[in-house]
Amino acid sequence: MRPRARLIYNPTSGNEGMRRYVADILDVMEQAGYEASAFQTTAEPFSAKKEASRATEAGFALIVGAGGDGTINEVVNGIAPHKHRPKLAIIPAGTTNDYARALRIPREDPVAAAKVILKGQTLRMDIGQANNHYFMNIAAGGLLTELTYQVPSEFKSIFGYFAYVVKAAEMLPAIQSVPMHLEYDDGVYDGPASMFLLAMTNSVGGFEQIVPDSSMGDGKFSLIVVKTGNFGDMLVLIAKVLNGGRHVDDSNIIYTKTSKLVATRSDGGEMKINLDGDYGGSAPMTFLNLKQHIEMFANVDEIPKKNLDIDLVRQQGYLEEVEHISHQDLNGDGQISGEDKK
Repeated sequence: MRPRARLIYNPTSGNEGMRRYVADILDVMEQAGYEASAFQTTAEPFSAKKEASRATEAGFALIVGAGGDGTINEVVNGIAPHKHRPKLAIIPAGTTNDYARALRIPREDPVAAAKVILKGQTLRMDIGQANNHYFMNIAAGGLLTELTYQVPSEFKSIFGYFAYVVKAAEMLPAIQSVPMHLEYDDGVYDGPASMFLLAMTNSVGGFEQIVPDSSMGDGKFSLIVVKTGNFGDMLVLIAKVLNGGRHVDDSNIIYTKTSKLVATRSDGGEMKINLDGDYGGSAPMTFLNLKQHIEMFANVDEIPKKNLDIDLVRQQGYLEEVEHISHQDLNGDGQISGEDKK
């Protein structure tokens, strides 16, 4: 009996063109040895999350999430709370597609993205937990992060990443710092900040220099705190980001690794929290790193070694070798490494 796989896709993603690729994606999933089926998300709130949770409970071996970062975040939220979790593959069809960029998954061709499954390369990826919500790539708070809420969805679909750039240019002069209390592994920050950012990959907002040494699967967030809201200071920091990630050494930046963060706004005002590009509630909020929580398909051989947790790579290679020698399915994916798929 073949393992089951479920495609969960957002028909409005990627200029509303995902529908025409569904048959080809399902064919790729069948080629990979799965009994494939599909679910189209609806206007019902958390449609993708509910279906991912249902498929997980039903024992599906693989869930393929197709859509923008928001859709993929919902799929992750459907999978993450469960004890036994399926593998996850991602087909990007949104605006920035940060997570797909980090995993070196093709972002312009949904069928090519699906074919990553055929390579059989996976990583056990960290997942962030923010109170009762989960996120896969970034969590952030502060006035600097609020521009993502103010870009209308139709603008994102039509203009893509350019919509964010225009809104950022419009808002930057009005950015101010707010009093924050941040508790992390190596200390506490009490003071003004325009933003804090937690990242789990090196791809943030379409840039790979913001957290240049992020290591996937190491159980640690990369934490950035921007301590200034001054317009001139912000321009300097942006220039340093574009110049090889030199902002991490600036005196207006705290840059560290942490497995946990407790974030509050010291003056009692509201601080909205951004989870993977969308509103995720308001502080106070506790963030936890769930180390290697979901196994995901990726173009592992194309990811820079500096962004991979070396122990994770060794562990994955060792597991595959033992499966091949013992002819036993040790990771519960319904397949044995090194054997032809039936």
